Amino acid sequence: MPILAKRVLFIDAEAMIIDKPAGLPVTPVRDGSLSLENYLASLCFGFKRWPSIVHRLDRDTSGCLLLARNPKMHRRLSEAFNQGQVKKCYWAILSGVPDKTEGVIDLPLTKISSPQTGWRIVADSKGKRAVTQWQLLAEHNGLSLIAFRPETGRTHQLRVHAATGLGLPIVGDPFYGADQNQKIPRMMLHAHSLEIERSEKKAIAAVAPLPKAFADLGFKNKG
Repeated sequence: MPILAKRVLFIDAEAMIIDKPAGLPVTPVRDGSLSLENYLASLCFGFKRWPSIVHRLDRDTSGCLLLARNPKMHRRLSEAFNQGQVKKCYWAILSGVPDKTEGVIDLPLTKISSPQTGWRIVADSKGKRAVTQWQLLAEHNGLSLIAFRPETGRTHQLRVHAATGLGLPIVGDPFYGADQNQKIPRMMLHAHSLEIERSEKKAIAAVAPLPKAFADLGFKNKG
């Protein structure tokens, strides 16, 4: 596992953004794997208090993850997420190319579960509101690189909006994708950028470079 202290994209006295690697859970998981919580002590950078995790990324999602460096800031940043005041952009490789270059997916979501298959998120007109803006960035070998800008923050929102809203699942998605190609090393979803404005200071903001797995499929950083 890469040393997280070397993956810091932004840091000041209040907050930190790290480039979380794919495969690292944010919180403890049932299989006993190490999670981000096991590495918080290495991210103190002179503070006695460990930083705290403000939001979640799926285990297989890489990129910008926000940490607070004190309890007061954790409350402020959590509230910013709850109020939709955080600008987030994710890049994903989809199994196919959409017939348009941009659009908005407005598709309510709900959680279902069964003893046989466990839980998953599905589109449901009676579910919670979920809205995502999207834009086609590039295409290569029948795949597309899409920028997703979620206006809401529902569990698995981008994964379901890609698979159901666009009809093109994220490459490597084990839950919602039809692509079971064993050569794909991970789900191709990356938290590309994150920004939170502050009235008294410069914005908390960072951009995480695309991982090598994206380049291996023909997609590289585009600035």
